[in-house]
Amino acid sequence: MRGELRAVVFDLDGTLIDSAPDIWRAANRVLAAAGLPGVSFAQSRGFIGRGARVFVERMERAVAGGNEAARTDHLHALFLAEYERAHEGTRVYPGVPEAMAALAARGLALGLCTNKPIGPAQAALRHLGWEGRFGAVVGGDSLPVAKPDPAPLHAVLAQLGCGVAEAVYIGDSETDAETAARAGIRFGLFTEGYRKGTPDALPHDFAFSAFAALPGLLGPR
Repeated sequence: MRGELRAVVFDLDGTLIDSAPDIWRAANRVLAAAGLPGVSFAQSRGFIGRGARVFVERMERAVAGGNEAARTDHLHALFLAEYERAHEGTRVYPGVPEAMAALAARGLALGLCTNKPIGPAQAALRHLGWEGRFGAVVGGDSLPVAKPDPAPLHAVLAQLGCGVAEAVYIGDSETDAETAARAGIRFGLFTEGYRKGTPDALPHDFAFSAFAALPGLLGPR
């Protein structure tokens, strides 16, 4: 049973920010340093969604034909170092700051649940001037499990002091939709992110293509 809305939790990459160009450049710097061929932007964008380790594994398979544990570990370490400073091409989706300000003005708590590792996530927030914007931030390596396991989303809600019936999760991808479904939380799909299939293929309570529409979709406080 749905209660009064008290919190809005967001995904980061592909939802609030378009970081795919920076992730692609970071990936190719890592591959070049390892003496491996690069990946295309489309390939790199398709690898996003399940956290840095899975991204690296997918990238490695694409260029080397498989994964080797020692090489994967090496590439992962290189990628994390690059990822933490990869901000030059990241942009905030139009209307995001205004929408977050409008929600905060209603007294709603804001949280962040991302599969981006916590170090790069916090670095991105500092770069954007968003350090104090969220009451709770959980990254892809904050817990032993990452999305689509519901534990990270439940951890954000616990830090915000509310339950799933009092919150909504906003994301852009299959991973986010599965996370919301498994957590038992209402899900809003941002359709301009890194989704691989059609919006109709993902379970969601509502969908939107512009953040200016989000406060109205959540209804009055």
